[in-house]
Amino acid sequence: MRPEIQGFLTTAQAIERLLHPFAEIVLHDLQTNRVVAIFNSFSHRQIGDDSLLSEIEFDESKDIIGPYEKLNWDGRRLKSISVMIRDSSKKPVGLLCINLDISKFDECYRLLESLVSTQALLPNPQEIFKDDWQERINIFVHDYLRKQHKSLEYLSRADKQELVELLYQEGAFKQKNAANYVGKVLGIARATVYKYLSDVNTNNE
Repeated sequence: MRPEIQGFLTTAQAIERLLHPFAEIVLHDLQTNRVVAIFNSFSHRQIGDDSLLSEIEFDESKDIIGPYEKLNWDGRRLKSISVMIRDSSKKPVGLLCINLDISKFDECYRLLESLVSTQALLPNPQEIFKDDWQERINIFVHDYLRKQHKSLEYLSRADKQELVELLYQEGAFKQKNAANYVGKVLGIARATVYKYLSDVNTNNE
């Protein structure tokens, strides 16, 4: 094995250990066009096999080739990337190829997509939600956050005071215990909600 390629053996092993069992690492010798080392082989390739560089659109001028997609022999989808190994004169002598098995991640994605999808949900039953004032407060607050490009965790005191005022204008505080609920949503004490409401009434006098 060429010394330049051998110098990448430890790197290849480190990547394989970090990404195990999802990554296969292959070292190629460009002079012989053969596989000279392979770690966590799941592609059925072996040392001495043809490198098949035509599969990765090999271009000597590039230091990094990819990422590109490959299909494993068993149908698993792979995301791959190749790094050029050069000698002291910058001549390409080898390739370090990382093949990442993303089929398991595809399965996780499909599972999460099915869990968060609302396509199969029935419309909100009117008899349950018609008087759900808490739901209406939730919708109002998060619509405000979306329009203001903010999040609950980073609302300022002025933001929270403004939200209380807007909720008051919407009639949210006509409901019993609404001040307590709004306080929980905004992360402030009920007494603070009442103070903001008092300020609203004072300003409107």
